[in-house]
Amino acid sequence: MPPPTVVDSWLASRRFGIVIDAGSSGSRLQIYSWKDARVVRQEKGKQVYGQLPTVEKGVREGEEWVTKVEPGLSSFAENPEGVSAYLAPLLDHARSQVPPSLQSETPLFLLATAGMRLLTPTQQANVLRETCTFLKFHSNFRIDDPSPAGPCGSSVRIITGEEEGLYGWIAVNYLMDGFASTSSQPTTYGFLDMGGASTQIAFEPRTEDRRNSKNLIDVRLRLLGGKEVHHQVFVTTWLGYGTNQARERYVGRAINEYEGHRATLHSHSTVKEHIIPDPCLPKGLTLIQSPVQPTHSSEHSKSPHSLIGTGSFEQCLQRTSPLLNKDAPCEDAPCLFNGVHVPPIDFSVSHFIGISEYWYSSEHIFGLGGAYDVVQYERAASEFCGQDWESIMEEHERSRRQGKWGSDVEIPRLQMQCFKAAWIVNVLHRGIGLPRIVDPGGNATTDGEKVAQQADHKGLGRPAFQSMESVGDIAISWTLGKMVLEASKEVPPLSANASPIRDPLDDAPNADSPIKPIRPPFLDFDAIEDRISHRLPSSLTRHSLGFSPIGFMFYILVCSLFAAAVYKLRHRIRSSVRRCVRKRDRQYIAEGYAMEEGQLLNGGGLPSPQRPSSPASRILAKMLDTAGWPASQKLQSRPTPLSLSSLDNGLRSGRSSPHRASPIRRSFSYPTTKSQNGFVSSEVIPDGGGGTVAASSYIPVSPRLQDGSIVSNGSVASLTSRSRNSSRLDLSSLMPRQQISRTN
Repeated sequence: MPPPTVVDSWLASRRFGIVIDAGSSGSRLQIYSWKDARVVRQEKGKQVYGQLPTVEKGVREGEEWVTKVEPGLSSFAENPEGVSAYLAPLLDHARSQVPPSLQSETPLFLLATAGMRLLTPTQQANVLRETCTFLKFHSNFRIDDPSPAGPCGSSVRIITGEEEGLYGWIAVNYLMDGFASTSSQPTTYGFLDMGGASTQIAFEPRTEDRRNSKNLIDVRLRLLGGKEVHHQVFVTTWLGYGTNQARERYVGRAINEYEGHRATLHSHSTVKEHIIPDPCLPKGLTLIQSPVQPTHSSEHSKSPHSLIGTGSFEQCLQRTSPLLNKDAPCEDAPCLFNGVHVPPIDFSVSHFIGISEYWYSSEHIFGLGGAYDVVQYERAASEFCGQDWESIMEEHERSRRQGKWGSDVEIPRLQMQCFKAAWIVNVLHRGIGLPRIVDPGGNATTDGEKVAQQADHKGLGRPAFQSMESVGDIAISWTLGKMVLEASKEVPPLSANASPIRDPLDDAPNADSPIKPIRPPFLDFDAIEDRISHRLPSSLTRHSLGFSPIGFMFYILVCSLFAAAVYKLRHRIRSSVRRCVRKRDRQYIAEGYAMEEGQLLNGGGLPSPQRPSSPASRILAKMLDTAGWPASQKLQSRPTPLSLSSLDNGLRSGRSSPHRASPIRRSFSYPTTKSQNGFVSSEVIPDGGGGTVAASSYIPVSPRLQDGSIVSNGSVASLTSRSRNSSRLDLSSLMPRQQISRTN
């Protein structure tokens, strides 16, 4: 069927959303749609301001809004390349239902559940990567960019059991108008879901219980009027407490008890047949089963055993009750079963709706789906379990022709119906604590359709629990809750400063949140080792060494690559280190030289009052006094050094000093007069005999030192040598002479 066109009135202002539920047995694609919130407000006015957007099927009529492929996505763990051909029919169906002009605005989600959770992190990452690549490059639907959530952000990922329960809670309260309650103390419905592997519960505790409760999830939704509603929801899951895994634990327990009893009483028996009576099977039904994880040490406990049904529902209730593990330690009271903390539940206020196995076990054979009455439920279960298996099969054949049980009831359902019914009753009443409604005067005549009226007559209001599959023509599914959240995100807020609506996973406040996102690691050494462990000697396995040899080899490889990179760059590293060290040494020596010459590090001379009086300076002062030189011409400050820029400018201009420095140098300086070129200054001083001597002073930044030697390449050694020699006094040079030759 081609997608609707723009001239279709149903399509006007319609938005679409697609969810692929990638379960363990298959992947189901569901297309949802809703009207744009702005258009709805214009058409219906303020009367819809207190409601959520109306999420409907993605087609105007028919059942083409949903399609399914088998097997599950997890079956491609060893062959990720096959994901493309597997998902192609689902993608083609979505393209055929959503108009091409709206596909770029239509969000597409592939959210994997139980089957993908059982894979190794490496297998999960490979399958998700192939899935993301196919969906992103073979469709025009809106898919998130890469993020810490996965290669396609939140569009393609694995969700936890808690997320399933939370989305299911949103779906139930959306369909039952739990969010649109106008009472002063609005109450929402609780949500129960049970599959083959796990069971979940999600509900909103009472206000007084929320203050003392931990791990509550903040759910924010935006109504059509722009107002936000906030609910704090508790959600948890029990892994291993679904019907299938509970049956596996039951069989293992029965075989272990049988083998323990057999070892005590029949230790010398050679009987090879192992027959165990099973009250949870219809009378006369024989099944050959083996324990999944035997705990008994004997070889008999690992072999198949024959379980023969005795058809006693009451005994089945007693035998399955210990599987709840009610005696497990409770670290954070209160706990329901298996030591899992759950806030107190007030069933007079909180009313629960159960889906999946709660519905199948009630409706498919007993016909008691809907409002729940434990007395009638147990009566129907007792009648069914007490029937002979042959009569059950005959009735099954008649129902296929007459439609009593319908085509949904298959032989595996008939075999496990007695056990599943007992498990449902134990979980509801002994596990969760749902109170039993006992009315000795009315239980004999009640039926499923009158339970709600009787509960109201007894002052109980709505039934505390009811099983449901759909409301109207919309099935109750966690995928519906996901789409309600997406439709709520598109409602314009009342204020521009309002924070956007996000998934509860993204709004989880802290690390104690029960919703732990599943993030496949970059490298999984255990998975790599499992692939090659059969080729390794037993002495090199993880169990023998105590650590992962693959991980150890990886770290050795990283260290080797780092060492090779360092060796290849050793010359550059060595020269860089030398430059740093020499720069530090030059600075240190320059500081020492400046301190000996009485100069500041910035090139300026120290003020004379602060110049330290050394023994050499005192001796020199006495000699000047003896020579009769004026006190004003005694030791003066050294000339202010020129900057390198001025020196460079002078050299570039080609100028040279008009005065040559006399080869007779003194180890002290006189007051100087700056020449025109800024290089040499001179003073006329008395020579001690009535004459005068022209003395030239040397500028410290000149390429020549005061002794006339040239500083080669700015050698630090020459500066050090000069600094040390300059402190020595040449007494003979200080004596005044009668004549000084100027020709030299």
